[in-house]
Amino acid sequence: MIRVLVVDDEALIRTGFQRILDAADDIEVVATVPGGQAIRTAQETQPDVVLLDIRMPDVDGLTVLAGLRRLPRPPVVAMLTTFDMDEYVATALRSGAAGFLLKDTDPEELPFLVRSLAGGGAVLSSKVTRTVVDGYLGAGPQESAARGVARLTERERAVLLLVAEGLSNADIAGRMHLGTGTVKDHVSAILTKLQVGSRVQAALLAERAGLLRRPQDGEGA
Repeated sequence: MIRVLVVDDEALIRTGFQRILDAADDIEVVATVPGGQAIRTAQETQPDVVLLDIRMPDVDGLTVLAGLRRLPRPPVVAMLTTFDMDEYVATALRSGAAGFLLKDTDPEELPFLVRSLAGGGAVLSSKVTRTVVDGYLGAGPQESAARGVARLTERERAVLLLVAEGLSNADIAGRMHLGTGTVKDHVSAILTKLQVGSRVQAALLAERAGLLRRPQDGEGA
């Protein structure tokens, strides 16, 4: 079972997420709490994954994230956000968050995203914005990102796309019919060639390089 803690100042959000996730056979919501109770509750329940509101009235989500990262057994943390919070998301990613999702995420996607987080995947909302990319990576040119991606082999680019989708190494192995160890080696090579330190940063660099272009990016709209 994947143990999940939901931290949000709005009771309606907490209840909604709990109902969606509890319907999955392999996920258990161990608690839903406002921000001020997050650290103590995480210590008591030892969740695998924390879904954390990035802005709360009683305590800042970034403060909670820092506290969770200091625990002896730190959980994987994904930030819950809205579009106008992009600058805080960039800070959260630099502080160790494994990704972010919007509060209006499709309910059918939520269990998959939690499984990806628990499996070591990097979870980014399908509506990744340029503000987040630039805020996290810095305002470097798109051409620089494209040159980094150009260093990758065709197989490594395929793996990078799946990393950007939030898949764990095991999920990528199943999708590409490879061994998990082989995928791990590919991911390591990707991080080295792109000169980045995390799967989240690699995924955002892929976005900047244009690998993840979608209709809302202005192409095919």
